[in-house]
Amino acid sequence: MAHFSSTPFMEPSSSKPSLLERLSALLSREPEDREELLSLLHSAHDRNLFDADALAIIEGALQVSDMQVRDVMIPRAQIDVVSIEDSVEEITRFVITAAHSRFPVIGESKDDVIGILLAKDLLRVFAGEAFNLREMLRPAVFVPESKRLNVLLRDFRVSRNHMAIVVDEYGGVAGLVTIEDVLEQIVGDIEDEYDFDEAADNIILDQAGRYRVKAGTEIEDFNAAFATDFSDSEYDTVGGLLIRRLGRLPKRNEIVELAGLRFQVLRADSRRVYSLLVERLPEAEPVGG
Repeated sequence: MAHFSSTPFMEPSSSKPSLLERLSALLSREPEDREELLSLLHSAHDRNLFDADALAIIEGALQVSDMQVRDVMIPRAQIDVVSIEDSVEEITRFVITAAHSRFPVIGESKDDVIGILLAKDLLRVFAGEAFNLREMLRPAVFVPESKRLNVLLRDFRVSRNHMAIVVDEYGGVAGLVTIEDVLEQIVGDIEDEYDFDEAADNIILDQAGRYRVKAGTEIEDFNAAFATDFSDSEYDTVGGLLIRRLGRLPKRNEIVELAGLRFQVLRADSRRVYSLLVERLPEAEPVGG
């Protein structure tokens, strides 16, 4: 006589655990601190739970909460501004040359920011509309140097602003920060009007007589262009040269002087260097000459 089990028949599941389920299993024990959390995340990466890009983004997101606006801002000296007194012809020429999408508009000095001009608003001029700069301006947003990047990113999202003027403790303009500057700390470099075309040369002479150099430029090519003699046995690229000399990743706007050249880091994030500004140092005058 046949006997039948009263237990319902269950078909074996063929689906694999989801990424969330695998991560939950890995993090079943709550990490004690950030170092332990990062260790667990690296362990998850080693087990192929997610790829290197995902790990880099998670690390970038964690890092942003520890960073302040002053760490990523464009310094005051490098801000391209429009004067409220400029004519429409002057503004148009400047906007085309600078190739930004937004410009602070100032009064008597850079500390007197009146508002923000969007380059696209100049299209009204070419459509035959009357030009009134003051009426075109968008309100400027001001943030302190000490503001946390994660808080700034949230403010950008809520207000839908893409740019903020950074002020120091005395109320003077210290720099400028954009939503792109913040996002690049999380996802890495975002190509924009400052970045090179991949098909273009690695070394480009700008209007000021300085050179914009891709950090990935090979040492041999750099030596040929600048008549230098950097060794290509210890590092392969110009970016590698700076990292080796400093013993760490250089920060944005950091300046290093080597072999009669001044290297300024134009763009870098927490993982790599992207582009540099290189110029020759003036020759020292002979002592007692």
